[in-house]
Amino acid sequence: MHGLMMKHELMISDLIEHAATVHKDREIYTLNTDMTEHRYGWGDCAVRVRKLANALLEAGVKKGDRVATIAWNNYRHIEIYYAVSSIGAIVHTINPRLKPNQIAWMVNHAEDSMLMFDTTFGPIVDGVSAMCPTVKKWICLSDKDNMPDYKTDVEDYESFIAGASETIEWERFDENTACTLCYTSGTTGDPKGVLYSHRSTILHAMAGCFQDVIGGGSLDTILGVVPMFHVSAWGLVYSAAMVGAKLVMPGPGLDGASLCKMINQEGVTLMAGVPTVWLGIYNHAKENNIDLKTVKKALVGGSALPESLLRAYELDLGIPMQQGWGMTETSPLGTTYSPYPGTENDDYEDLVAHKLMAGRRIFGVEMRIVDDEGNVLPQDGEAEGHLHVRGPWISSGYFKGAGAENFTDDGWFRTGDVGVLHPKGYMEITDRSKDVIKSGGEWVSSIEVENAASDHPDVAMAACIGIHHPKWQERPFLVVQPVPGKTPDKEEIKACIARKCAKWWMPDAIVFVEALPLGATGKILKRELKEEYKDFDLEGVA
Repeated sequence: MHGLMMKHELMISDLIEHAATVHKDREIYTLNTDMTEHRYGWGDCAVRVRKLANALLEAGVKKGDRVATIAWNNYRHIEIYYAVSSIGAIVHTINPRLKPNQIAWMVNHAEDSMLMFDTTFGPIVDGVSAMCPTVKKWICLSDKDNMPDYKTDVEDYESFIAGASETIEWERFDENTACTLCYTSGTTGDPKGVLYSHRSTILHAMAGCFQDVIGGGSLDTILGVVPMFHVSAWGLVYSAAMVGAKLVMPGPGLDGASLCKMINQEGVTLMAGVPTVWLGIYNHAKENNIDLKTVKKALVGGSALPESLLRAYELDLGIPMQQGWGMTETSPLGTTYSPYPGTENDDYEDLVAHKLMAGRRIFGVEMRIVDDEGNVLPQDGEAEGHLHVRGPWISSGYFKGAGAENFTDDGWFRTGDVGVLHPKGYMEITDRSKDVIKSGGEWVSSIEVENAASDHPDVAMAACIGIHHPKWQERPFLVVQPVPGKTPDKEEIKACIARKCAKWWMPDAIVFVEALPLGATGKILKRELKEEYKDFDLEGVA
C-alpha cells in the first residue's frame, strides 16, 4: 500500500521561487571582479534568473545542453546556477587554475555549447576558444561598457539578458534530470565528470541545513569562500535560498584583508572554506588587531584541519571550527564534526582529538571499510580499511562511463581513502590508497608530475609525494633516481613539469637518490619515502 502523498518532483526552480516569495529582501552581497560592491535581494536575483533562463531558451539552449562557467563567487554566477539548471540544461563549472589544455579537454569532453566567464579569465578564453569547437557562444560576465576587448567573438552578459522576459513558467520534469557537471582534478588519468541531479542537489542542500552539519539559518550571514567552481560551493548557494540566509560572495577578494573587511562590514556569522583561506584571515586579523566578533563558526574542508589552526581560531579568536569531509563524488557533504551527546562538556584536549577527525557521518551517507579482499571490517575505532560510501547524493558513475572501477558491484563508491570508522559515528582518514596530494584544498596528481619529470632524458624514475607544509598543509616533493652516470639539472626538470602540469603542481623541492625503494612487484614504495622525508624543511628550500 502506497502512502497518500502528492507526487512532487524536487526542482531547483522551486528553490529560487521559494526564496523570491518567502524572503525576497534577504540580501546577496558581492565583491565584484573590479572590486566594486553589488547588493540585491533574493527577489531581485529571481527576476534576473528568469530573464537569463528566457535568454538561454531564445539562444537555443535545450534540456541536457551543457553551459560552462569560469567565474568567481558572485551574483551573476548564482543566476547562472539557477537559470541553466531550471530549464533542464546543465551547469558545467570549470576550475580557472587549471592549465589551458586541461580546460580545453574538459570543455570538449563535456561538449559545452556555451561558456560564461568573468573578465579576469578573458585571457584563458582567448587561449582556448580555438580549441573548443562545440562552444557556439562566449559570454563575458559584464556589461557592454566595462567589457574588455577579446580576440574571441564575445557577447556581454547584460546585453544577452536585456531584452528577455522577466516571467517564465518553469517546466516540471523528472527530478533525476542532471543539473550540474563538475570534473575531478584527474588525480589518475583524465579528469572524470560527476553529474549531479535536481533530486541529489535538493536533498544535499537540505542536509546542509541540519544544525549538526552546516546549519545556516534565516538569521545567518554566510561567507561563501569555497569556490562555486568546486562541487557547487558545497551546496551553500542552494541552502541559503532554502532558509533565507544572507550570502556574502567574495569574488576575487580572497586575501586576508579583503575577507576580514567583508566579515565585519557584512556581519558574517558562518563561513566556509579551506584551511589556507582561514590561515590568511587569522594572520591578517592578528597583525592588525581585528576582532571578528560576529562569526559563530568556521567550517573547514578541502584538506585536513591542522591542529595549530584549530587552536588558534578557538583559543585566540574565539571562533569555533568545524571540520568536514567530502569529495566531488559526494556532492560533497559526507561528514561534519558534531559533539556526541555527553561529550560536549569534556576536557578541551579530548574535544580537540574528536575535532581533528574527519567528522561524524551525516544522515544520507552510509559508510563502510573493507580490507584488500573486499571483506567488510568492523566499525570499532580500530580496524583500518578502504573507505566506501553510498547515498542519495553520492555518484553512481562518471559522465560518459569513465572510471567504472571506482564503483563496486553492490552499489558503493570507492573513495580511494583509507580510514577508521568509530562506534560513535566519527570517521578518521588515515591514508589515501591512491597517491594523490592535497595542497590548499586542491588535488595534485603525483602520477602526472612523475610522468612529466620523467620526460627529462637524465631521469630514470621519479616519485612525487606530499609532505607537510605550514601554510598549504601539504606540498608536492619530488624524489628522483637519475640515469646512471648522469646528474639532471633541477631547473630543466621543473621546465619539463611546467609544460604538462598546473602551476601549483610544481614540487617545492627536488632531491636525488641513488635508487628509489621498490616493492616485490616493482612499484615504488611511497610509504617509505613519506616516512623518510616527513620532517623535511620546505621553508628552508632556496
